[in-house]
Amino acid sequence: MTQTKPTIVLAYSGGLDTTFCLLWLKETLGARVVTATVDTGGFAPGELETIAARAKALGAAEHHTLDAKSELFSRFVVTLIQGNVLRGRVYPLSVSAERVLQAELVARLAKTVGAAGIAHGSTGAGNDQVRFDGAFRALAPTLSVHAPVRELGWSRQQEVDWLKERGVDIPAKTAAYSVNTGLWGTTVGGRETHDPWAAVPESAYPAPAGGLKTDALEVTVSFIKGVPTALNGKALKGPELVAELHALGRSYGLGRGTHLGDTILGIKGRIGFEAPAPLMLIAAHGELEKLVLTRWQAFWKNHLGDFYGQMLHEGLYYDPVMRDLEAYILSSQSRVTGEARLKLQTGRFEVTGVRSPHSLMDAQAAAYGETTKLWDGAEAAGFSKLHALPMALALRAAKEEVPS
Repeated sequence: MTQTKPTIVLAYSGGLDTTFCLLWLKETLGARVVTATVDTGGFAPGELETIAARAKALGAAEHHTLDAKSELFSRFVVTLIQGNVLRGRVYPLSVSAERVLQAELVARLAKTVGAAGIAHGSTGAGNDQVRFDGAFRALAPTLSVHAPVRELGWSRQQEVDWLKERGVDIPAKTAAYSVNTGLWGTTVGGRETHDPWAAVPESAYPAPAGGLKTDALEVTVSFIKGVPTALNGKALKGPELVAELHALGRSYGLGRGTHLGDTILGIKGRIGFEAPAPLMLIAAHGELEKLVLTRWQAFWKNHLGDFYGQMLHEGLYYDPVMRDLEAYILSSQSRVTGEARLKLQTGRFEVTGVRSPHSLMDAQAAAYGETTKLWDGAEAAGFSKLHALPMALALRAAKEEVPS
């Protein structure tokens, strides 16, 4: 009696680790492997076709290319902008959202094709294994999860040697840096990123052809309820707007930096990144919010935005608290409509102006610091006295004098 081969869906990038996984799952488990590449942006023209052809040549029973750029923007990027989410106050979570959505789409496909298991090529050292595992176990709890590279604990060279024995020649990466590019930015790892004292050199980042622009440029971003909708008055879909801002920012060498922080597993990690569109959009959105939100709206939204970013970073997107946070963040955006103007220069940018039909500066009918029609001098003096009263009473109770 012929036993049916189990179907395993593999999250497939076409690189060394997932190529190894494809062959190992076929040979060791006797699996029928279905490969899936989730497009969250960053692929060069023709690259997706090359990846699909490679998977089929290596014996994948089926290959699926899943376009997730629009879903990534609408479900993840919008909330990251509205929440002004920057991990460590610098890094716009370029990879976290991508990995969660990639895992979700692979899990969806696995259930559609009736798979017995799901697989990924993460090692046992980084954050991605936790993100993939978490999504798989939350969304497809009855399916087995396979991570051959992690389970074996092999080095990249061991994978290369194993593949060579089977006639597959994929040399280990010899580049100085590993680069991950997606819709929400590029991350760079290797060499200097492992040393917290070392600066990441310009050579680590993709360089624009013809060098960096030197003439300053003004750009206007339009927002409707916290969602960027137009660039210089031109209406664009979310992924297209991000792509255009990326191109402009890269031409000026913008959005580059390093992030040092805590990994999900509890150790410290450091990466370089290039994310001009996220940094410009978050800066523009944040400045527009200052014009239209009350003090306490902004206070609580920014605190909850930070927590949302932490949970997303740690692969906990499916915890119900995330839907609660999204509801609050969305509610806070009802009047975040208007425009922000940015000035781009070589290596730097700044938000030079914002305007909105919901401007609280217009509503207050006052010239801050000069005159106002909202109160008179006596009322201001009374407020100042009462405002300082708790301090004065505390010092009196402690029998202390005001520090000199």
